[in-house]
Amino acid sequence: MTTLNQKQIEDCKSSASDFSDLKALFLNCTLKPTPELSHTDGLIRISREIMERNKVSVEVLRPVDHDIAFGVYPDMTEHGWDTDEWPLLYRRVEDADILVITTPIWLGEKSSVCTQTIERLYANSADLNSKGQYAYYGRVGGCLITGNEDGAKHCAMNILYSLQHLGYVIPPQADAAWVGEAGPGPSYLDPGSGGPQNDFTNRNTTFMTWNLMHMARMIKDAGGIPAHGNQRSAWDAGCKPDFPNPDYR
Repeated sequence: MTTLNQKQIEDCKSSASDFSDLKALFLNCTLKPTPELSHTDGLIRISREIMERNKVSVEVLRPVDHDIAFGVYPDMTEHGWDTDEWPLLYRRVEDADILVITTPIWLGEKSSVCTQTIERLYANSADLNSKGQYAYYGRVGGCLITGNEDGAKHCAMNILYSLQHLGYVIPPQADAAWVGEAGPGPSYLDPGSGGPQNDFTNRNTTFMTWNLMHMARMIKDAGGIPAHGNQRSAWDAGCKPDFPNPDYR
């Protein structure tokens, strides 16, 4: 059963772009382990179906399903923790051209799982790619937010800032959200919430999805971000692009 409306289906059918070599990863930072109902997953389904109809390889993971240690090192078992599944999840992140961080809102903030996930992404931010750039260069990022309280734009600001700081490219309108009425009320997938039918949310989710695919296509076709003036390996070696060599006379 499709989650898309007629306009979304027509856009997929009429697209002339080839996205079949792209991979997308959605990290659903719900507090609920599988198979509990996740309202955030309901919003993910729209973006996921658009991508899959365009032959993008899509994977959705819940970090809460995994035994992830706290910390900002790539493998926390080297720093006192008995177990840490983050290194396995990071391999999935490495494989993805598109990363979408998704979260519910609690007390106006992204979830604790989302904060931990971003911290662990940060743990690998010193890794380098084959060009000597930071490892997340050449990838695109976005976010989806759900909740029955305010804070969607605040959460998106934090998540998108974090992703670009790590090296992700953020395309135009790379976030979308649904929140219900102020105060206690239905969540996205609750009967009568109006969430799945909300035109504003559907439009923004659609725009985000297509912009992520377009930007990922452009970057991949260009061979990534040009490696000039942004190579950590060259900087550490003493090469400062666009600065004259020191005069030792």
